[in-house]
Amino acid sequence: MFFHRKVPKETTFSEHLSRLRSAGFTLDNLPDGRVKAIKHGVAAIVGDEGANQPFIERAGIVVGDEIATLLSGGYQMFLVTPSGKKMPAQAEQLSALHQFEDDAKEALGVSNLYNTSLGTVSRSHAYDRVAGYSKPQRRPWEKKPAEPRP
Repeated sequence: MFFHRKVPKETTFSEHLSRLRSAGFTLDNLPDGRVKAIKHGVAAIVGDEGANQPFIERAGIVVGDEIATLLSGGYQMFLVTPSGKKMPAQAEQLSALHQFEDDAKEALGVSNLYNTSLGTVSRSHAYDRVAGYSKPQRRPWEKKPAEPRP
């Protein structure tokens, strides 16, 4: 007569990681408890957000021992390593990064939001390339403010 709802099973962080392994990702444990997931030249740092929820902290293209993340320059996407090396991103790299993020989110059971499912998304932007652009400037057609008289 009464309906009993089943209690949802909590997936542990280690179970999420085993799902990543079964999806073809290579996992390297980091000293701080996070994991570096690698697949097809793309890597991400995956951490436990709390309550056994995985969180993809940083995803990018593998350059040497570093993970180069995306930087949007407004006119061009760039890959920037933590050591400061900057290079233009190629179309193959962007599509590989997008595919990697989709596969990782699916394996981890993380919801894929609409704007991230459309293509690659960078976490940092550097649109203002003109020095001092954000400073308020007087336009040529505006009058100069009146100077106080002595």
